[in-house]
Amino acid sequence: MKYFLPDSQDLVDPSFDFQRETRDPARIRHQDDYYAHEVFKQQGRAFDGVLVSKAIVEGTGSTSQAKYTQAQQRRILREGVKEFLRLNDHPWGRIECMGDCGAFTYVNEDTPPFSVDDVVNFYVRCGFDYGFSVDHVIVEYKPQWDTDLFGDGVPPSVRARQALTLNLAAEFLTTHRRSKLAFTPIGIAQGWSPASYAHAFAALQKIGYRYIALGGMVSLKTQDILSCLKAISTVRLPETRIHLLGVTRFAHLPTFASLGVWSIDSTSPLRQAFMDDKDNYHTLERTYTAIRVPQVQGNFRLEARIRSGELDYDKTRKAEQLCLRRLEEYDASGRSLVTVLKALRTYEEIHDPERNRTESARLVLEDSPWKKCPCAVCKQLRHHVILFRGAERNRRRGFHNVAIFYQRLRMLKAPSEASPEVQEPPHAVAPAPLSA
Repeated sequence: MKYFLPDSQDLVDPSFDFQRETRDPARIRHQDDYYAHEVFKQQGRAFDGVLVSKAIVEGTGSTSQAKYTQAQQRRILREGVKEFLRLNDHPWGRIECMGDCGAFTYVNEDTPPFSVDDVVNFYVRCGFDYGFSVDHVIVEYKPQWDTDLFGDGVPPSVRARQALTLNLAAEFLTTHRRSKLAFTPIGIAQGWSPASYAHAFAALQKIGYRYIALGGMVSLKTQDILSCLKAISTVRLPETRIHLLGVTRFAHLPTFASLGVWSIDSTSPLRQAFMDDKDNYHTLERTYTAIRVPQVQGNFRLEARIRSGELDYDKTRKAEQLCLRRLEEYDASGRSLVTVLKALRTYEEIHDPERNRTESARLVLEDSPWKKCPCAVCKQLRHHVILFRGAERNRRRGFHNVAIFYQRLRMLKAPSEASPEVQEPPHAVAPAPLSA
């Protein structure tokens, strides 16, 4: 199974000094900063490819702002996605690129803001290896609509989104074939139930697609995804590959693979580093909670409390700096764990008095997993990788998580070798029959 990392302009500054919290004032962000594949350039592969959304690059007008500057937009169209992302001549070898529309950015619009020609032109000019058809997300998942005893329970607007997505997919494939384009076309199936996903999948195969993505599944429960995949398996041709958009569900990937899933994309491993409450640092065996040592300077909440007089600046700053010194000393084996935990607790009573993370801090410090990890992030940052503190640390920890996720993905057993609970999760929902 291939793993594609979505691009969201996640870069780190190699000039950042973690002791002084400073950076090179002459640094130019995109020119000097590193992508994940550059951080891990001299070690094993951390993903198979990159997914780039047109909406991320160019925005969608009134509904979404681009994350690329106008200069970057011009350059990616001029140089191509692989030159822009510095993927060419990489020690890993070939790093593939997928292009998509970023349908969740315009989910509230009546119709997609891009035409098929707009999207095809973007894919061609950027030189993508794969291109997704234009789609319109169905956010509702209501299998009960298919069994409404009082008539058609599916709202017309929902059926219209599926029909529009299929029509755009047909136009996309016609354009691709007529122009003999180089990228591999991927149709997108949208649905509201196992039966409706299977219906869309069958329609896309009839159109001519042999690589089909399932969209709108990010918020679904794992059992619902499995139900959809099982329904799709009743109509899927052996040669048709499946891509799951934005979905991982690691423990169930062997089952997904057995049902035809050939590739996935997700930023979850990266985002968990700074958006999850507990599972911030990943290892091959388990996850750990990062240690919160928020910056006093530049932290909106702390600065607001200091300005209001609720907190004393000098006392808060001293508590913060003491934590950093004690952690540095502990990592160098010169300070007892009890002393470090005391400093952390004192500062936490200031910056987050409603919480007590002492036990999670004790666990990660006792294990010191960064000392066992050979990745470039852990070797450079040492204990700084476990600190929940600013984008430079948090994003590097996310890069580490991506590399660990990929290692775990490569270690997965084949479906026939997987444990029974992974092959067939309890309480699986039987797929509904394919509707006409």
